[in-house]
Amino acid sequence: MSLLMNWFVFPLGEKVILRLCATEEETVELLSKVLNGNKLASEALASVVHQDVTLSDPTLDSVEVSIPQDILGIWVDPIDSTYQYIKGSADTKSNQGIFPSGLQCVTILIGVYDTQTGEPLMGVINQPFTSQDSSTRRWKGQYYWGLSYMGTNVHSLQSPASKRNGSETQSNPTEAASPHQFSAVISTSEKETIKAALSQVCGDRIFRAAGAGYKSLCVIQGLVDVYIFSEDTTFKWDSCAAHAILRAMGGGMVDLSECLSRPAEAGRGLPQLAYHVENEGAAGVDKWANKGGLVAYRSGKQLETFLSLLIQSLLAPAETQT
Repeated sequence: MSLLMNWFVFPLGEKVILRLCATEEETVELLSKVLNGNKLASEALASVVHQDVTLSDPTLDSVEVSIPQDILGIWVDPIDSTYQYIKGSADTKSNQGIFPSGLQCVTILIGVYDTQTGEPLMGVINQPFTSQDSSTRRWKGQYYWGLSYMGTNVHSLQSPASKRNGSETQSNPTEAASPHQFSAVISTSEKETIKAALSQVCGDRIFRAAGAGYKSLCVIQGLVDVYIFSEDTTFKWDSCAAHAILRAMGGGMVDLSECLSRPAEAGRGLPQLAYHVENEGAAGVDKWANKGGLVAYRSGKQLETFLSLLIQSLLAPAETQT
């Protein structure tokens, strides 16, 4: 059996479109076809997706904003860090609050963007495996959200005293105790040249973690200053949700390659990732890859300083990085 989007194609050629049906009974019947007649599992899944869910957030309840639905596009990643989800490790220890691997790195990402400008407008990140009860072994989750539209900037992490129009996030108070100004989270597959340059900027405050969504979440939570990735193997569905939340916090997500290649100019905007245009000449999923890599950040001022130091380190003679 092969899966393409919500199409299931069975060996004999039968196609089944997986969808939410009008009734729970119809959804059970549909799921049974996909799950080889496993009625118990089908009933359990159907019960979950048909239940009414009510979420209330005082911050969001107080917001009055109207966004035309005809300009909205959506990127969804139903399981980010799939390998960690399949592996199912529950006993990974964190490093200063950051998990290098394990179920804690699994996220569900929903990002909404403006189809005309490509700007991220709304984002939701669900971290279903935040903590595990030691006695029941049941997991507790956490979700994060952000909205940035026409001067309205609100998010789930702001304090009651925060202003609605938002302000740039302050530096982590622990930074003053470190000889290096910044902290970063990176992929285990990051290029050696980037890692060497980062060591000059961050010292030993470089953390490795799985999952693009989770690494972005580490920035959102203030565990690190930046998430940097130089490869082209993240996609719009990996970044849109976090980008919207960071934008609501006064931060954002920029194209790393463009930041490193173009000269700094006063008043020139940073090259934010956009979500509405395919990569020219690309095929398949590569049409929607973040081709230039990315940097996720909470503070624009911090990012400018970080990029300046990173560029200096990349241009420095090799012997100074040993």
